[in-house]
Amino acid sequence: MASCLLTYAPFSVSLTSTTARRNSVALAAGPFASMSTSQRKSRRKKQQNQQHDLKSSDDNGYIGSGTGTYTPSSAEKLLRLVFMEELMARARDGSVSGVSDVIYDMIAAGLTPGPRSFHGLVVAHVLNRDEEGAMHALRRELCEGLRPLHETFIALIRLFGSKGHATRGLEILAAMEKLKYDIRQAWLLLVEELVKNSHLEDANRVFLKGAEGGLRATDQLYDLLIEEDCKAGDHSNALTIAYEMEAAGRMATTFHFNCLLSVQATCGIPEIAFATFENMEYGEAYMKPDTETYNWVIQAYTRAESYDRVQDVAELVGMMVEDYKRLQPNVRTYALLVECFTKYCVTKEAIRHFRALKNFDGGTKVLHNVGQYGDPLSLYLRALCREGRIVELLEALEAMSKDKQQIPRSRYIAEGGLTGERMRWVPRRGKTPLDPDADGFIYSNPMETSFKQRCLEEWKIHHRKLLKTLRNEGPAVLGNVSESDYIWVEERLKKIIKGPEQSSLKPKAASKMIVSELKEELEAQGLPTDGTRNVLYQRVQKARRINRSRGRPLWVPPVEEEEEEVDEELDELISRIKLQEGNTEFWKRRFLGEDLNENHSKPLEVKDYDVLDGSDDADAGDDVAREADDDEVDEEDDEVEQPEGQVADRVKDKEAEAAKPLQMIGVQLLKDSDQSTSSSRKSKRRSSRASMEDDDDEDWFPEDLHEAFKELRNRKVFDVSDMYTIADAWGWTWEKELKNKAPRRWSQEWEVELAVKVMTKVIELGGMPTIGDCAMVLRAAIRAPMPSAFLEILQTTHCLGYVFGSPLYDEIISLCLDLGELDASIAIVADMETSGIKVPDEILDKVISARQANDNPINDVPQ
Repeated sequence: MASCLLTYAPFSVSLTSTTARRNSVALAAGPFASMSTSQRKSRRKKQQNQQHDLKSSDDNGYIGSGTGTYTPSSAEKLLRLVFMEELMARARDGSVSGVSDVIYDMIAAGLTPGPRSFHGLVVAHVLNRDEEGAMHALRRELCEGLRPLHETFIALIRLFGSKGHATRGLEILAAMEKLKYDIRQAWLLLVEELVKNSHLEDANRVFLKGAEGGLRATDQLYDLLIEEDCKAGDHSNALTIAYEMEAAGRMATTFHFNCLLSVQATCGIPEIAFATFENMEYGEAYMKPDTETYNWVIQAYTRAESYDRVQDVAELVGMMVEDYKRLQPNVRTYALLVECFTKYCVTKEAIRHFRALKNFDGGTKVLHNVGQYGDPLSLYLRALCREGRIVELLEALEAMSKDKQQIPRSRYIAEGGLTGERMRWVPRRGKTPLDPDADGFIYSNPMETSFKQRCLEEWKIHHRKLLKTLRNEGPAVLGNVSESDYIWVEERLKKIIKGPEQSSLKPKAASKMIVSELKEELEAQGLPTDGTRNVLYQRVQKARRINRSRGRPLWVPPVEEEEEEVDEELDELISRIKLQEGNTEFWKRRFLGEDLNENHSKPLEVKDYDVLDGSDDADAGDDVAREADDDEVDEEDDEVEQPEGQVADRVKDKEAEAAKPLQMIGVQLLKDSDQSTSSSRKSKRRSSRASMEDDDDEDWFPEDLHEAFKELRNRKVFDVSDMYTIADAWGWTWEKELKNKAPRRWSQEWEVELAVKVMTKVIELGGMPTIGDCAMVLRAAIRAPMPSAFLEILQTTHCLGYVFGSPLYDEIISLCLDLGELDASIAIVADMETSGIKVPDEILDKVISARQANDNPINDVPQ
């Protein structure tokens, strides 16, 4: 009988044969092992005779028991209760010998051990994780003709599941099924134990075997298996289980799709993930995409190893912004967007999303991602350095300091940071596909943008916006001014945008250069400056030949730009122009026809705005917009050179243009949509003929601005509630202020101040600037000149263990003395001595002489 109990479909897995099982009964745990079969039979017969052929155990649990019943006395019940309490106490302690002793005492007291007694013995073995002992106890119980408790099988299921023995677990399920037990709970438990103990493959096999046999899992088990399979990258099994779940009547939700996306996002084919995303987007409410859905798809596009995917990510962000009332981005969303835009060289967008990322605690740690996937944090910092965005770099370093995120050193060293041959990643030009290396990026040595160049570019971009606003709004934006003042401001803005005249400078002939000029050119290119004039001359000539052969521009001495004359009256007029970029409330009122005036210079030109924020200053469109603006400025510069007599004509033209009302974006878009529906000549003829026949047709639209607004409201084709930016949708409170804020003009002092801050912050974050980095900052301070910064830079350099050459110290101290900064020179000498640097006698003599001259000034007043 025992052998039959452990074989039954769908879990038909046979154990040992009946003969072998009976032979193994003598090896069961406890004192029963010392008793022979005949002794046990005679003892049992004697007990049965004493108890009037008692056929009951502690729960009458005989297999196939007949019709006979027995009602135990109260004394027997009390005695059995005492034994069972003791047995269960020792079973809970995991004492196999203690349980066996109690069973032996029960037999000695004339009580027959039943299923609960053997259950205690099995539990004791299970708690000791002794699977063989537990199985021996079960086999002995079956040989005794007892029916094991349901709890006994559950205990064995837990043991086999925790040890990953799926086959033995199936055997237990087959035995339970033969005994007419409900095996669903045991099956669920076996699968859960296998999953929890990292036996996922066996768990899938047991689950599918039970599902094929008609068993239905709980919602929690479906979720657990799908999630764990996806974590392990087993997309096939996860999908199979999802199909089984749907066949059982439970449809896949957003959670299940996100699990599948987590695998699809790492397969290198983002189109698969996007197909799943589309199924969710157009599906039922319970399967709509959430923030994690967008995160997985953005990750799929960002880390794809082929082609430029930035436009795909931009479209995803646009869809996410449209659904802002239902979902909002999280820290991982912003980290992935920064990674994406950094990788694809859209630095301005990367900066915007980093400003949102830094508002989350630990945001830079999420971006760093333990250095995986090319270390996006390091790439972002390098992108800022490459484009001369020092203000944003300092902002990023401060965010890292807040998150206690150290500067990663490994990439800095691996990319030649200590040798001066650091590789940079190149911005792509045109639509060239991305050809990534192992880390997913292309590296080269491009020309970098200096901080000064960046400031000049920002200055021009800001004034380009002012010029555009001036032309859109007309003279009214300047207040009560004349047309001549309007033209005056316009010409000034165009001149700022064009920039100073850049004449092509040629280097001076080397034969006509003096020693100091030769040294300056060599030093600027990082070449040695020691030797006689003839040696320096030959070195300069060789450097120029190398530069020509490699197509590099020849070095020319920097030209000091003449400071522009400040016209306070003109600057005051320009300051009246207020930018409204990102001011949604302003544009809502404007769309409704409020705050309009009749002095607009010309209609607002509608361009293809960037999908992210509706602005035309994104990096992706900067080059095109700049070229268009430059062409426009060049055309207008020709007008500036016209005789003064034509200025009046220009004023009249502008007055005529001012009579035209401002064309609103919504009106223009509606007209564009009408035109797009009738692009062909044939369709245009039909539409014009239809409009002539019926003036009440829907294509009719009034030309008057206020009537157009009223018509839009009546048709309800557009509402002001639909007007919002990404800053409005995602709560970027800083965006509007930064966009409309006038940039700060570059100065050498400001550059030195920022450089010192960056160097200090880098050291604070565990970075190690090279001596070349320190020298670069010091040279910038010398050019300023800023004696107040000399000491701080030198102290930082000395703390790092670097020592400059004597000529540099001599130059610094001499400059301090020439500028009358005696205290600064004395402090520098004191710091050198404190740092253990030998101060040359020449430098000491200069400082002492200057000190004596300062203490005893010569009075040149005539007697």
